[in-house]
Amino acid sequence: MARTLPPVQAIRAEIDALFTEGRDLVEVIEDVARLGARLIIQTAVEAEIDAFLGRARYQRAAAITADGSSVEESTMRPGYRNGHCPTTVKTTSGPITIARPKLRGTTEKFASRLFGAGVTRTHALETLVIASFVCGLSVRDVEGALADALGPEAALSKSTVSTICQAIVAEYDAWCRRDLAAVELDYLFLDASHFKMHDGQRAEPILAAWGITTAGKPVFVGLAAAGSESTDAWHDFLTDLAGRGLRPPLLIVSDGAPGLISAAEQVFPRSLRQRCLVHRARNVLAKVSAADQAEVKSAYWQIFDLTDLGEDITPGQQLVDWVQRRIDAFADTWGRRYPAAVKCLLTDRQSLTTYLRFPLEHHKRVRHSNFIERTFGETRRRVKVIGRFPGETSCVSLVWAVLDRAARGWRGFTMTSNGLRILQDLRRALLHPPTQLHPTDHQTLAPATEAA
Repeated sequence: MARTLPPVQAIRAEIDALFTEGRDLVEVIEDVARLGARLIIQTAVEAEIDAFLGRARYQRAAAITADGSSVEESTMRPGYRNGHCPTTVKTTSGPITIARPKLRGTTEKFASRLFGAGVTRTHALETLVIASFVCGLSVRDVEGALADALGPEAALSKSTVSTICQAIVAEYDAWCRRDLAAVELDYLFLDASHFKMHDGQRAEPILAAWGITTAGKPVFVGLAAAGSESTDAWHDFLTDLAGRGLRPPLLIVSDGAPGLISAAEQVFPRSLRQRCLVHRARNVLAKVSAADQAEVKSAYWQIFDLTDLGEDITPGQQLVDWVQRRIDAFADTWGRRYPAAVKCLLTDRQSLTTYLRFPLEHHKRVRHSNFIERTFGETRRRVKVIGRFPGETSCVSLVWAVLDRAARGWRGFTMTSNGLRILQDLRRALLHPPTQLHPTDHQTLAPATEAA
């Protein structure tokens, strides 16, 4: 007979399961919000029981602490847990049900400060959602969030709140320090999203990295706050990943932020680089009048449409050259009417077609960096509830919590035998200076110089 999970673990399992159902991410986030509210309340009431009995779940009356010292039985109350009973808390988004612990054999009646008399509704479910996900809130912040949501009767002791916060912070800190030596990537995606995290300051970026492994599996690699998207900020971020063992990927996919590009080329000089086609489309269309935007947008995406070539398409330099000729044709058509838009397209044009060297089945997903754009969007939408975060740690923690959960539902890449051969050939070529893949202005002069 399967063992029943404790309520907190059961809720976490429900959250994890949401991202494996193939549902729309917006709907999933809403359900995670409700489960997050249940999780923070359930965790809090379980911590209350631990504090009341003087011992954790399954811990015996005389136990040994982490430092080796014994816990005297006299410091613990008699009694034991005796299952749970459902308790409903009304919220602004509907009722949520909590498993309220029952006790037996106690000499003193347990009175929960969380489920005190009259605690039947919340004033702001959003407050609970933020408290559920934000690991970096101070003890006072979390205590205040719960009190605001559940009323003054719900005020928790500082030790109880501190225990909850420390457990979540430990999970995030461990993730930030984990060894990445076992992570071997074919594709590394880099992007940033801006949030207000310091009082009186403009929105600042959270730098994110995720990728696809050589086995075709998605992996959430790194996350960090930064003061700007400068070369130094991105360089520090990528250097930390490399310092923890992350090996150079075959392809780095990003937008056109100069600091990001510069840092990526410094830290991973042998990796190829793909500029996000979605970001470049936005850049181009921003320089086109509203009347022509639909036509120009269609013409832009036609550049990268390979359906005219039929099924006999081979990734490589020939395909790159064919699409580059299409870019020239676009420039000839629109250059006189919209010179600024065409100049934008032609800037760093070679990086727009790097993905054409990779397996065909991967093209539509490696030609842009919007892999988690919607997830970032959902995070920003929830931030509007509170205006700004209490601090940098809170901001990074919320973004990490949302992305960490969402990452478990990300789809991997299909790996065919032909695709694996192409990736292996690229990997072999990139182990040596691949002059044919990174042409320079002096490349044509090299043979003459050597002959001389």
